[in-house]
Amino acid sequence: MDYTKSLDAKNSLGKTITVAGWVNSRRDHGGLIFIDLRDFKGIIQLVVTPDTPDSFHLAESVRDEYVLRATGKIRERAPELKNPNIPTGNIELVVETLEMLNRSDTPPVNTHDEGNESSEELRLKYRFLDLRRPKMQQRLRRRSDYYRFIREYMYNHGFTEITTPILANSSPEGARDFLVPSRLHPGKFYALPQAPQQFKQLLMVGGVERYFQIAPCFRDEDPRADRLYGDFYQLDLEMSFVEDGEVVRSTIEPLYLALATEFAKKMLVIRSEPAKAYIPKGGVVPRLPYDFAMNTYGVDKPDLRYGMELIELTEVFKDTDFKVFKQPCVKALCVKGGASLTRSQIDAFTEKARKLGAGGLAYILYTEEGAKSPILKFMSDSEIENVQKLTGAEVGDAVFFGADERAKVNKVLGQLRIEFADHFGLKHNDEIAYTWIIDFPFYEWDEKAKKLDFGHNPFSMPKGGLAALEAAKTDEEKLAIVADQYDMVMNGYEAASGAVRNYNPEIMYKVFNILGFNNEYVEARFGGMLNAFKFGAPPHAGCAPGLDRIFMVLEDEENIRDVVAFPKNGSGMDLMMDSPSPVDQIQLDEAHLAILEDKD
Repeated sequence: MDYTKSLDAKNSLGKTITVAGWVNSRRDHGGLIFIDLRDFKGIIQLVVTPDTPDSFHLAESVRDEYVLRATGKIRERAPELKNPNIPTGNIELVVETLEMLNRSDTPPVNTHDEGNESSEELRLKYRFLDLRRPKMQQRLRRRSDYYRFIREYMYNHGFTEITTPILANSSPEGARDFLVPSRLHPGKFYALPQAPQQFKQLLMVGGVERYFQIAPCFRDEDPRADRLYGDFYQLDLEMSFVEDGEVVRSTIEPLYLALATEFAKKMLVIRSEPAKAYIPKGGVVPRLPYDFAMNTYGVDKPDLRYGMELIELTEVFKDTDFKVFKQPCVKALCVKGGASLTRSQIDAFTEKARKLGAGGLAYILYTEEGAKSPILKFMSDSEIENVQKLTGAEVGDAVFFGADERAKVNKVLGQLRIEFADHFGLKHNDEIAYTWIIDFPFYEWDEKAKKLDFGHNPFSMPKGGLAALEAAKTDEEKLAIVADQYDMVMNGYEAASGAVRNYNPEIMYKVFNILGFNNEYVEARFGGMLNAFKFGAPPHAGCAPGLDRIFMVLEDEENIRDVVAFPKNGSGMDLMMDSPSPVDQIQLDEAHLAILEDKD
């Protein structure tokens, strides 16, 4: 019986029931002992009286987190003792028999939502205790509901759930693989899949129309607040006979909207005013080309809960006498209410700009007394007038400038846009703003290696196909090639990545040839896929929403480790299981491995 929902009913009074759980708290009032008993449904108050000597004697010895079973009758609490803060606050169970199921040491971490919060490291070390907190119990149930919600949508839209191998081959997904040595094949390794990318494409070749799975993925990349270390889950999906990414976007977009409005009960924020944003017929979420997003927001995952776009001012200062603004690119941010910033606050933002590579941070404050800034004396009247006109700055606002190479200006102002939004409280947890970022560059310039590299991965289809690849002769022309690739962005987080796939062997060879890899290299790395593509592969496309990150946003959390049952810590350690850990020599021998000492 779910007593948290049913026992307040009048017809529950006087009934005899049995409950079991952990001691949440114990209060000894001399002639009466009150025990708050907690399980995954909630809390119920037990009343133990001297009329049941054995139970009363046992109740005198129990402590927090002892495991008890109690049988007794439900009665209504006295009016002055009712607790409106819990579902069972109007009733209590008068104990007839009390049984000790297990004792507990003093818990090293808090098992309540109230009180002093234990440190994250301690919580992760004793995660089995941390999970007892009502908030974590509710979070686990919510995650189960979340998965059910997603699965029902996928089933209702004709997708077939299929699992793919965990022991796989290495794949160029952009992160380090976790390698698994083969005992049966000395010197060879499996790799845990960074994503089921190759397998899901092979399913399309195998005749599957629409595939999905809630897939575990493994990447050896540094953790951060929105990225788990080691393993994470994504909704992996693929659709056959699809040649346009818009088909995938329009198919999966309603799921995102329903998760926000139906599952999380949040309000959608739709910003479509940017000139190059468009919403297709029947769609809701704006599509922004990658280049436009970078130039307008400074990042490829803009948070559109607020505006504050980067404003182009290069033309305004093309003939300026102000040395600081004699740069290839000049842009600005208009920060509403920014004139209220103190000098020390502006200095703090300036320091952040310097850490991002800027030389400083020029600004103008618009006050009741007029515009104020150390740089006004270096600007002409027309420049001052045009800045205010183009930025739309009003009294109370501030304009902050960036002047440098375009990429650096976008980077600096893009990050400051996020910092200003945090400072002025523009990010509201009850709002969800989605956008699709489309038309990513197929290749990018690797500044460190001084050569071209893949912008994302080689499995995307370049727009224009083979003709576009063959027409590109110079590095500049190759960098202009666009992939039919797309990301879903949610409140400033990358929520999904997808693409129309490269299913043509000739195109697959060519995209690698451009980077200097010969056909033999391609066959050695992707022989399985290439072989399959030679037997009538259909055009296909898909995407992979990151389930942990989306759930984090829906649940109003800022740390992704708080929405997962057993996460690693910020250093990639499982403190509870003491992992990673050494292994026995016999295991190393069986795997044909030897541990080398670090010479450093």
